[in-house]
Amino acid sequence: MMTSTMAWSPLLFTLLAHCTGSWAQSVLNQLPSVLGSLGQRITISCSGSTNDIGMLGVNWYQELPGKAPKLLVDGTGNRPSGVPDRFSGSKSGNPGTLTITGLQAEDEADYYCQSTDLTLGAPPVLWA
Repeated sequence: MMTSTMAWSPLLFTLLAHCTGSWAQSVLNQLPSVLGSLGQRITISCSGSTNDIGMLGVNWYQELPGKAPKLLVDGTGNRPSGVPDRFSGSKSGNPGTLTITGLQAEDEADYYCQSTDLTLGAPPVLWA
């Protein structure tokens, strides 16, 4: 019987942090990576430099290698059609969180959070 070494090695989730520019009054922050083993539950946090991150919620995106980012959970906590229910996101609060329950090999990807800064006139979109 063959076993996959992937089943025994921890998965590395790379979270890319993107600068929002020196003009921004608010920024979003994520840890650079999160480790988890298959079947585990992991939580990824996205914190804002102001409390406004929770007013409109946090959108979460997954980017698989060679593919465009895909919305996983929107700012109201809803998942688009086709997104497995093992992905869930907080509806509000600082930090915002994305939880993956029952981690699978295909979940290895880059994850991005996105919110809106309400402290600026026309609200810019913030990414981390």
